Amino acid sequence: MTALAYSREDLLADHPYAKPHEAAGYQLHGGFTADGAYHSPKTLNRWPAVRAWADQLTARGWPLIDASQQLLKRGNYPNLAQQVLLQKNGLGQTFWNALTITGVIEARGRALCEFSPPRWQDIIEEDVTETCTGHLHEGLLYAHGADEGGDPEIPALGAHDAMWFAARDHVYGPNAYPMCEIPESIARPDEGPPFPQIPSAYGELLSLLANVLMIEVRAEAFFAFSCAVFRHPDTFPGKTSECELAAQMVERIRIDEGIHVAYLQAALSEMRSFTFKTNEGGTIAGTDLIDPFWKKVVTWHATTVFDENAKRSRETLVPQILETGGEALLAEFDALADARPQAAE
Repeated sequence: MTALAYSREDLLADHPYAKPHEAAGYQLHGGFTADGAYHSPKTLNRWPAVRAWADQLTARGWPLIDASQQLLKRGNYPNLAQQVLLQKNGLGQTFWNALTITGVIEARGRALCEFSPPRWQDIIEEDVTETCTGHLHEGLLYAHGADEGGDPEIPALGAHDAMWFAARDHVYGPNAYPMCEIPESIARPDEGPPFPQIPSAYGELLSLLANVLMIEVRAEAFFAFSCAVFRHPDTFPGKTSECELAAQMVERIRIDEGIHVAYLQAALSEMRSFTFKTNEGGTIAGTDLIDPFWKKVVTWHATTVFDENAKRSRETLVPQILETGGEALLAEFDALADARPQAAE
């Protein structure tokens, strides 16, 4: 590793773990150092590298794109108060489903381990050797996929998929409810080639990076919601210790996901500063290429998808609420709805 150029081996290096990561019968990735601190897998050098690339970009006068919770215009549905009411009335399946769906979708992320991304230097005029963009094919995407669905080279260790199941199993057990329907995709629907100005392989990858970054931003809101549900005194009476273990598991996932937001934010921000070669033999500024698409992606993930999910959740919930507690329970549930769109925690 020299300056800001890293090898694949550098970027996939682990901390020296003193204790393995185990929970609810699952053998999990990451581990604990001698001081008892949890460290995410493959972040010994990955975190310092991403921070250095981001600092280099801002030193050149280019800000990082906003990837904060301020982008989100809606909160979880049902909200915390409504979820507590459901749980107290024996209607915990919505939360069990959410935890299960999240675990299954996380497992799909392993596909990034098998992905062979094109090299951005071929269509970017500036030198990307010492940038985050230039290292996407040097282990960054592989590490992301391994974090989500497990490292193909270490099949015995579960990743975020198993960690969400472990959190669920701490409080519910694995078979509390029948398996729920899993959405086919949580990305923004395709509307034709997202970047017709550049070769399709690069356009599709750029679209993937933008969508995955916003999925990670949305995930942070669900982390906060899940921890609040687990730690609420009325949700799982008599299971205080189990709830705390579940919340701690979510917080470890949260730690793991931090590097995903950071490298995607750095790469997309860098790309805004670059000049891209077009299919017609000309060039286009990164801002002109990326900014209009990023605006659409943010709008869909920050508002549209929340509204669509809330509508589907309500269609499922109302019959269950009426069957359990009639109109009185439904009225109590609706009375707990926020008077305005709920901001993310």
